[in-house]
Amino acid sequence: MTSCLHDHRKWGSGDQLGAANQLSPESTLAALTLAKTGRVLDLSHVIENGAPYIPPNQTPYVIHSGATARNSQKIRAAMGATNKVGANLERVGMTMHVGTHIDALGHFSIGEHLYGGHNINDSVGDFGLIDLSIENMPPLITRGLCLDVSGLDGGEHLTPGRAVTADDLNRTCEAQDVAPQPGDVVLINTGWGRYFMTDNSTYLEGEPGPDEGAARLLTELGVVAIGADNMALEVLPGTNHPDVMMPVHQHCLVEAGVHIIENLVLAELVNNKVNSFCFVLLPRNIKARQGAPSDLWLFSNVRPNGIISCQMAIRRA
Repeated sequence: MTSCLHDHRKWGSGDQLGAANQLSPESTLAALTLAKTGRVLDLSHVIENGAPYIPPNQTPYVIHSGATARNSQKIRAAMGATNKVGANLERVGMTMHVGTHIDALGHFSIGEHLYGGHNINDSVGDFGLIDLSIENMPPLITRGLCLDVSGLDGGEHLTPGRAVTADDLNRTCEAQDVAPQPGDVVLINTGWGRYFMTDNSTYLEGEPGPDEGAARLLTELGVVAIGADNMALEVLPGTNHPDVMMPVHQHCLVEAGVHIIENLVLAELVNNKVNSFCFVLLPRNIKARQGAPSDLWLFSNVRPNGIISCQMAIRRA
């Protein structure tokens, strides 16, 4: 990490949108023209019991019945109902970082500093974020790119601790004939997502992902969000671990105001050789959160053309 914070004068002190300031009605219309046909791919994991999480900050997803049709019929019958009316309800406990989700800009700090001149003393309360929470993020409707780095070392996936560098991204962009532009969302396929819910212990032992230099390359190109098919986007353990931890999160969220998307399912997207598309992300609009399971749609502009959907789903126990 550098010792100086990102220059926020571009959008002013107190800003809460970050790089999403670049989005406009004109950029939305331009992105929507990328959709050609109606083929749908789902890029999200189902949220269910057993979904991987990183303790101690993260807690497991838990769901249980708050009411059942069997018992609620008895309760209503005791109140005088004669029409055998039953209802099923559930209660869910989870952090906002289980399954496929997007990080709010207030998720990470550098010391006391948050994005946009905000600070942890004034912007973090007992009931969540006061500033930089996910309800401040606009819908992301923009061009998306998928960069497949999974085969860089000759295997089906990269290995834990393997840093994806700026040079790796440049070579991948050249091979796929794409170039990140201001306002884009860039998704990085490392191949590591194959272990989500198939071997959670392996999935959580570490991960390949971009290092700080790769992240800086993308933020300097003006992207609004970076995502990957792993738990934390960035390479773990990091290149300077343990002296420096989570530098990509600090740079993207605090310095650059660029959102992070994690636990994506990108294999089918890569298998269909879809490199660019119209990207639509709608975060769950709940106040004061520092992250959000999200609805994402991706519309392809290369053949086979179609709609690629990435929607958050929750599966009961």
